[in-house]
Amino acid sequence: MTASGNSGAGSGGSTAAEWAVELAGITKRFPGVVANSDIHLRVRTGEVHALCGENGAGKSTLMKILYGMQPPDEGTITVDGRQVRFRSPADAIRAGIGMVHQHFMLADNLTVAENVLLGAEASHGIGAKARARIQELAATVGLRADPGMLVERLGVADRQRLEILKVLYRGARTVILDEPTAVLVPQEVDDLFETLRTMRADGYTFLFISHKLDEVRAIADTISVIRRGTTVGTADPKTVSSRQLAEMMVGSELPTPLTRESTVTDREVLAVSQLSLAADDGGRHVLEDVSLVVHAGEVLGIAGVEGNGQTELVETIMGMRRGAHGTITLEGRDLSHASTLQRREAGIGYVPEDRTRHGLLASQPLWANRILGHQSRPPIARGPLIDRAAARRDTERIVADFDVRTPGVDVHAAALSGGNQQKLVVGRELSGDPVLLIASHPTRGVDVGAQAGIWEELRQARARGLAVLLISADLDELIGLSDSIAVILRGRLVATADPSTVTPEELGAAMTGAGSDPNLAEEGS
Repeated sequence: MTASGNSGAGSGGSTAAEWAVELAGITKRFPGVVANSDIHLRVRTGEVHALCGENGAGKSTLMKILYGMQPPDEGTITVDGRQVRFRSPADAIRAGIGMVHQHFMLADNLTVAENVLLGAEASHGIGAKARARIQELAATVGLRADPGMLVERLGVADRQRLEILKVLYRGARTVILDEPTAVLVPQEVDDLFETLRTMRADGYTFLFISHKLDEVRAIADTISVIRRGTTVGTADPKTVSSRQLAEMMVGSELPTPLTRESTVTDREVLAVSQLSLAADDGGRHVLEDVSLVVHAGEVLGIAGVEGNGQTELVETIMGMRRGAHGTITLEGRDLSHASTLQRREAGIGYVPEDRTRHGLLASQPLWANRILGHQSRPPIARGPLIDRAAARRDTERIVADFDVRTPGVDVHAAALSGGNQQKLVVGRELSGDPVLLIASHPTRGVDVGAQAGIWEELRQARARGLAVLLISADLDELIGLSDSIAVILRGRLVATADPSTVTPEELGAAMTGAGSDPNLAEEGS
């Protein structure tokens, strides 16, 4: 896995045009950390090249270097046979490199065309020619939405296509896709892969970053694995197994979320009855007559395409939104009008779907993040005051118990990898013995090692009698961890499923409203 740093022919006598990207000897150091160490990577023109590795392995840093967000300390970058030095993403875009980030960067109140043109007006214009080009690229990426449609009306899969369209419009021929299937149901993943195959045939090149090893094997032409900041090898997706890839990444067998034994009791912990929530614009209800019960020792999974009300359901249960009508009770206590803090004090732990926005203060040390949401309870509270020494001690306990890899509790949260940030949040929320844990996408964007650790913590908490409301876009995770699954569609619970018999494909069909299935029971039937 060496690469020539010279313009002209690559190593082995191949022509320069054969390689879309060549990274040779890339090294990047931060204070106390070597993020990338002598990385070598070559991506062939017109292929889907997957990049796998744990959170903290160096993938993100490497992609930021390739996209011009950070300069390498050592090494060379060659694009289409020409050695380059990027000072900004604008330089990378001019060289034909585009990046689609895991979290979409779209303006909901603008149209499809306006989102594409935003920031590119000076170089591409905004006239009829520009709009014709948008129509042409929309066909390329499989986006069937009208250019005049507001983005807020698009589903998740079309938003992703729009993000790809944006980078193509700016001239990208090599596209970095960061966790592109994280929020897609199986049918949407299939559609995305078909789009990538079509574009690959047209000469586009993709760097595909993912933790979903079965999907990597399904779409990639070549797989490169990074471990602890350096490349450890390449693999042929036709011959490598997911287990072998996991061993390359973390040195252990691929984890599974499967939970076999039942710990469900008949004691109701959370009861939601006929909960409705009006839309902000006064239109149709975002939630409509939602009723559910979670028992002690039970994991109730909620399956749904993003944007169908699961976020609003969680935020209403947490008191962050006020329902139009309906009741929320915890162990028989009516919390329908309680504040978020009162609900937390009543025994609700909360792992938010976006840890960077709602779960952490990135610029604050880990011990300060331990306090968030727990400032009124032991061991953090000492009367009306916060006990900082106790917060530090308990953070050290969480770091040890939940395998949060950090030099110390004074490190800022932003310095941790995504997986370690998530383990800190899960550890914090399981502290204090809650009676209910709301876990919203608890393993989104984390590597297989961190994922396995979080799954095990949820299993152990469930065995101790904790009630868990689990929201996840990972259907294997939902099926493996849940005792029962409810499907949410357009703000209503429309079906229930038995995890021991339902398949991801059947769940995906119910989530998109694609008809009934013998392994799903329609709600209210």
